[in-house]
Amino acid sequence: MLTPEDARLIDHLHGGFPLDDRPFAVVGEALGWSEARVIERLHQLLAQGVLTRFGPLFQIERAGGQFVLAAIAVPEQRFDVVNAVVNSFPEVAHNYRRTHALNMWFVVAAESPAQAADAIARIEDAVGLKVYAFPKEEEYFVELRLSALPRAGEHHGT
Repeated sequence: MLTPEDARLIDHLHGGFPLDDRPFAVVGEALGWSEARVIERLHQLLAQGVLTRFGPLFQIERAGGQFVLAAIAVPEQRFDVVNAVVNSFPEVAHNYRRTHALNMWFVVAAESPAQAADAIARIEDAVGLKVYAFPKEEEYFVELRLSALPRAGEHHGT
């Protein structure tokens, strides 16, 4: 469950991280928290699966790597099991459920196109389903930022 304090932390970190010797102390100061509290909350959010990743985004192609958007048509009764298997691969950066024939979409990040293809083949073998790969053809900078904080009048939880 995302607490209001966690939502503040996520919003504060989204799109910017201090370049400092002690960046978590800088974040903590901005939020009125201790450095230790910031680090502990991030660890807890990762452990709970609220956050699936915390780290920088790179233009991986400049370093010879590849990002591939991939999708699978997962039978509904197998979705949770397939989801857990796909998420167990270190190359999987994001995983989203969609209302579509291809109902599971995820991103494979690898150090080379060959490693991306290998990861996709290993995922197919592990789940026994076809993985449709959509390698990036062109990149656009959008910088979409969605707030984790509830809008006025919204209530989260009980």
